[in-house]
Amino acid sequence: MQTVHISKVAIPSSKHLISSRADSYLTDIYRVYMFILHFLREVFSAPIEWKEIVNQCYQVGYKSLPLVLLTGFITGVVFTKQSRPSLSAFGAKSWLPSLVTIAIIRALAPLVTSLIASGKVGSNMGAELGSMKVTEQIDAMEVSATNPFKFLVVTRITAITLMMPILILYTGFVGMMGAYFNVRTNEATSFLSFFESAFKSIVFLDIFSALFKAVCYGFTIGVAGCYQGYYAQNGTQGVGRAANMAVVHSMFLIFIEEIIIVQVVNGFR
Repeated sequence: MQTVHISKVAIPSSKHLISSRADSYLTDIYRVYMFILHFLREVFSAPIEWKEIVNQCYQVGYKSLPLVLLTGFITGVVFTKQSRPSLSAFGAKSWLPSLVTIAIIRALAPLVTSLIASGKVGSNMGAELGSMKVTEQIDAMEVSATNPFKFLVVTRITAITLMMPILILYTGFVGMMGAYFNVRTNEATSFLSFFESAFKSIVFLDIFSALFKAVCYGFTIGVAGCYQGYYAQNGTQGVGRAANMAVVHSMFLIFIEEIIIVQVVNGFR
């Protein structure tokens, strides 16, 4: 009679799965930390790729203007329309320009612009670098004595960090114009009267905090997009995953940074 031996299949325990995920998470944090240190070393070392930085500023900044224009204008109009009934209920409709300006400068312009850039620019960085990684173009650059990290990563992170303050100021201006046209249509307020009332509640700290947010958000989007793309794997599937994770991680980190910066700024008020 023949004896049949059944091999035992090892099923990982829940404790082992939790441990492996924790190790993977800590490893990713370490890799991101080393990625940022590598960037900080390369960004100040010669030679500086000025031509590529200007090219990336054009790709990141100029080509994002139409989307920022549309989104910023709609944000100003919609927020003004939504705020009017609440202020009218308390007889404070004259405070509408100040309320809209505070909301746009302090929160809406930085947050809306960064989320747009995260979806448009961050995903593009992840997909572009990911496709270069899986097709071994980055390895070819290393063989040809070119520093791919400096040419591909440093230039992109630098470009979006420089352009985000400009985009946020542009979004703020466009949002204010949208708010003005809405107020002008409903209350027949003059241009001069609207902006005099609008900027009474704005101080230098508000402008500074908005620009500081812009730099932080731009750096975050650049690091998230370039990191995911630079270490992409598994062919075309890895490229799609890199683009997706670049958007998810950058948006999540932007909201975390928003909470921290708001708490710090409010401590100075």
